[in-house]
Amino acid sequence: MHVIYDSVGKTTFDKGLDCLHPRGMMVLCGQSSGPVPPVDPQILNKKGSLFLTRPTLFNYTATREELLARAGDVLGWVADGSLSVRIHREYPLADAASAQRALEGRETTGKVLLVTA
Repeated sequence: MHVIYDSVGKTTFDKGLDCLHPRGMMVLCGQSSGPVPPVDPQILNKKGSLFLTRPTLFNYTATREELLARAGDVLGWVADGSLSVRIHREYPLADAASAQRALEGRETTGKVLLVTA
Protein backbone atom coordinates (compact mmCIF):
# COMPACT_ATOMS: atom_id res chain seq x y z
CA MET A 1 0.00 0.00 0.00
CA HIS A 2 1.22 3.48 -0.84
CA VAL A 3 1.20 5.76 2.24
CA ILE A 4 1.89 9.47 2.65
CA TYR A 5 2.57 10.94 6.08
CA ASP A 6 1.67 14.63 6.02
CA SER A 7 2.79 16.66 9.01
CA VAL A 8 2.41 20.02 7.23
CA GLY A 9 -1.33 20.14 6.58
CA LYS A 10 -2.96 23.00 4.73
CA THR A 11 -0.28 23.72 2.09
CA THR A 12 0.52 20.10 1.19
CA PHE A 13 -2.75 18.24 1.70
CA ASP A 14 -4.19 18.44 -1.83
CA LYS A 15 -0.81 17.73 -3.45
CA GLY A 16 -0.39 14.72 -1.19
CA LEU A 17 -3.74 13.28 -2.24
CA ASP A 18 -2.75 13.78 -5.88
CA CYS A 19 0.42 11.72 -5.31
CA LEU A 20 -1.37 8.67 -3.98
CA HIS A 21 -2.02 5.55 -6.04
CA PRO A 22 -5.48 3.98 -5.97
CA ARG A 23 -6.29 2.61 -2.50
CA GLY A 24 -3.41 4.60 -1.03
CA MET A 25 -3.54 6.15 2.42
CA MET A 26 -2.79 9.61 3.73
CA VAL A 27 -1.89 9.87 7.39
CA LEU A 28 -2.46 13.46 8.43
CA CYS A 29 -0.28 13.81 11.52
CA GLY A 30 0.22 17.54 11.86
CA GLN A 31 -0.71 20.98 10.68
CA SER A 32 2.37 23.19 10.81
CA SER A 33 1.01 25.28 7.91
CA GLY A 34 -2.50 25.35 9.34
CA PRO A 35 -5.49 23.04 9.52
CA VAL A 36 -6.80 21.33 6.41
CA PRO A 37 -10.16 22.73 5.28
CA PRO A 38 -13.18 20.42 5.43
CA VAL A 39 -12.91 17.52 2.97
CA ASP A 40 -15.71 16.14 0.82
CA PRO A 41 -15.43 12.34 1.23
CA GLN A 42 -16.29 11.94 -2.47
CA ILE A 43 -12.85 13.32 -3.37
CA LEU A 44 -11.32 10.17 -1.84
CA ASN A 45 -13.51 8.06 -4.11
CA LYS A 46 -12.74 10.09 -7.24
CA LYS A 47 -8.99 9.88 -6.64
CA GLY A 48 -9.01 6.08 -6.39
CA SER A 49 -10.74 4.87 -3.23
CA LEU A 50 -8.21 6.58 -0.99
CA PHE A 51 -8.00 6.24 2.78
CA LEU A 52 -7.53 9.22 5.08
CA THR A 53 -6.76 9.05 8.77
CA ARG A 54 -5.98 11.70 11.39
CA PRO A 55 -4.43 9.81 14.31
CA THR A 56 -3.84 11.47 17.64
CA LEU A 57 -1.25 10.15 20.08
CA PHE A 58 -3.66 10.34 23.00
CA ASN A 59 -6.03 7.86 21.36
CA TYR A 60 -3.18 5.32 21.18
CA THR A 61 -2.01 5.88 24.75
CA ALA A 62 -5.35 6.14 26.51
CA THR A 63 -4.32 3.89 29.39
CA ARG A 64 -1.12 3.59 31.38
CA GLU A 65 -0.62 0.08 29.97
CA GLU A 66 -0.86 1.33 26.36
CA LEU A 67 1.55 4.17 27.08
CA LEU A 68 4.12 1.84 28.63
CA ALA A 69 3.78 -0.72 25.82
CA ARG A 70 4.17 1.86 23.05
CA ALA A 71 7.05 3.63 24.81
CA GLY A 72 8.70 0.24 25.33
CA ASP A 73 8.35 -0.54 21.63
CA VAL A 74 9.86 2.77 20.52
CA LEU A 75 12.71 2.74 23.02
CA GLY A 76 13.40 -0.90 22.15
CA TRP A 77 13.70 0.02 18.46
CA VAL A 78 16.13 2.81 19.33
CA ALA A 79 18.15 0.44 21.52
CA ASP A 80 18.38 -2.30 18.88
CA GLY A 81 19.19 0.17 16.10
CA SER A 82 16.09 -0.44 13.98
CA LEU A 83 15.00 3.17 14.63
CA SER A 84 17.54 5.93 14.41
CA VAL A 85 16.88 9.33 15.88
CA ARG A 86 18.42 12.30 14.10
CA ILE A 87 19.42 15.03 16.54
CA HIS A 88 19.81 18.33 14.74
CA ARG A 89 21.23 20.32 17.62
CA GLU A 90 21.44 20.55 21.38
CA TYR A 91 20.81 23.89 23.09
CA PRO A 92 21.55 24.77 26.71
CA LEU A 93 18.32 25.18 28.63
CA ALA A 94 19.23 28.81 29.19
CA ASP A 95 19.18 29.27 25.39
CA ALA A 96 15.68 27.88 24.87
CA ALA A 97 14.64 31.04 23.03
CA SER A 98 17.21 30.34 20.29
CA ALA A 99 15.91 26.79 19.96
CA GLN A 100 12.36 28.14 19.60
CA ARG A 101 13.46 30.62 16.92
CA ALA A 102 15.20 27.84 14.98
CA LEU A 103 12.04 25.73 15.09
CA GLU A 104 9.79 28.61 14.10
CA GLY A 105 12.18 29.57 11.29
CA ARG A 106 12.14 26.01 9.94
CA GLU A 107 15.90 25.82 10.33
CA THR A 108 15.90 22.32 11.79
CA THR A 109 15.91 18.88 10.18
CA GLY A 110 15.82 16.62 13.22
CA LYS A 111 15.22 16.68 16.94
CA VAL A 112 16.12 19.77 18.92
CA LEU A 113 17.14 19.04 22.50
CA LEU A 114 17.28 21.35 25.47
CA VAL A 115 20.01 20.15 27.84
CA THR A 116 21.12 21.08 31.31
CA ALA A 117 24.81 21.49 32.12
